[in-house]
Formats: sequence, C-alpha cells, structure tokens
Amino acid sequence: MKILLCFGTRPEAIKMAPIIKELDRQHISYKVCVTAQHREMLDQVLDFFDIIPDYDLSLMKTGQSLNSLSASILNSIDPVLDDYKPDVVLVQGDTTTAAMVALGSFHKNIKIGHIEAGLRTYNKKSPFPEEANRQLISKLADFHFAPTSDSKLNLENEMVDTKDILITGNTVVDALKWAIKKIDNQESEEIIRVKDLIIEEKKIDPCNRTQKREFWNWFKKYL
Repeated sequence: MKILLCFGTRPEAIKMAPIIKELDRQHISYKVCVTAQHREMLDQVLDFFDIIPDYDLSLMKTGQSLNSLSASILNSIDPVLDDYKPDVVLVQGDTTTAAMVALGSFHKNIKIGHIEAGLRTYNKKSPFPEEANRQLISKLADFHFAPTSDSKLNLENEMVDTKDILITGNTVVDALKWAIKKIDNQESEEIIRVKDLIIEEKKIDPCNRTQKREFWNWFKKYL
C-alpha cells in the first residue's frame, strides 16, 4: 500500500506529524505533499517535526482568494497523483487544501482517508469556509477517522457506514506528547503547565477551548 499525506497549513502539519512518525515506525510506504497554503508557519512545523516533503507545491500567494487557491490546488495535485499513484490519500481537518485534495483524489478514483472527521456545527457559514469543507470531505471520503464518539455519531446520522468510521482521538495530543519528549531537557513555566495536562489515563477533549488555547500558546513558543 502506498499512502500520500497532503496538507498545507500549520494545524494540519501538527496533526499529521504523529501519523507520519507512525508510518515510519511501521515501515509503511508513504510520501508527503504540501501545498504551502501557509508558507512560513508550515515550514516552522516541518522543521520542528523533522518532516521533509516529497512534493512542495508552494501555492501561497499574497492576497489570493479562496477560489484562486482552490483552482491552484486542483490543478497542481494532478501531477502528484499521476506520479506517485497512491492507494490512499490522507487529508486532515477542514482546510481548503484538505477539501480540494480530496476532490482531486476523488476525480482520480483514489481512496480518501479523512483525519479528524465528523466535526460539525451544521451552519455552513460558521466557521466559514471550514464547515462546508469538512462536510464536502465527508461525502468524498472512504475512511473516516473521528476524534470523538460525538463525531462518529454525526457521521452515522449522515448515513456514513459505521464500518468506515474509526474513533482515534485527536492526533494533536500525540503531537503534543512527541513535542514534550523532544524538549524534555528544557523546563519553563509554560512547559510544566502543559505537561500537567497530559496524563496517560486522562482523555483530553479536542473541543475544549481552554485546553486548545493552552496548547497553541505553548507550542508557538517552540516553533
């Protein structure tokens, strides 16, 4: 099996990093494609997690519209898919990159796995355009990796087959644990506070805004 992981923003890269590490550990064939929807912020995360993209589309342009970006992603992903011929394409979350790569893969009849599937507000304008993006991806995806039981229930209510849904938790927690190990020889008030949140037996709610804010404020200091 050949897997292609596609992402373009800092949050996507952080949440995809643990999957890349696990694929390495299990010696599963994969390649990484970045759209660089967010160039500088993406590069910071790639460097921190020691990820070297196999394909870098470098599509970020100052002031570009969502339509322009969407068209660029669709046009640029074709040569990557034709070159690598993946069996599965993994996308994460609800970005324009995730939605357009999923659509391009669907057009090529390539199976799609959606990381962090099933999050919903059921208001297509909130958040915009993310809510529409993640609903679109769910219509196209073959494998749905839901972070919570509520996310799984959302998908089941939308007639996604239960056998195609797997509750995985949120990979941002795995990224946080990996990051803590990397900087384990460093100590600061921020690091100690975040470490206190990470208890092996304790589940961290990916929808808890306080915990998410704590994580981002801490993590950005070390990118």
